[in-house]
Amino acid sequence: MKCFERLVKSFITSSLPESLDPLQFAYRANRSTDDAIALTLHTALSHLDQRNRNTYVRMLFIDYSSAFNTIVPSKLAIKPRAQQRPL
Repeated sequence: MKCFERLVKSFITSSLPESLDPLQFAYRANRSTDDAIALTLHTALSHLDQRNRNTYVRMLFIDYSSAFNTIVPSKLAIKPRAQQRPL
């Protein structure tokens, strides 16, 4: 992990409240995406195991891991400056 990422992670984890949602997996010790997937699959399969035959589960998984790789930092820095100019 890069040095800056480590600093940001430590800041985020130190500022999180103690009473987090039990389904919060990011930025928590001993929690990972594997835990989130396991819990989701367990919940879905438990629902499908019910005796009611007319039940189904819909899931949508979105991967945001590289969503910010397309941002051009120089253009991002220009936007706030443009908004601060008086009319």
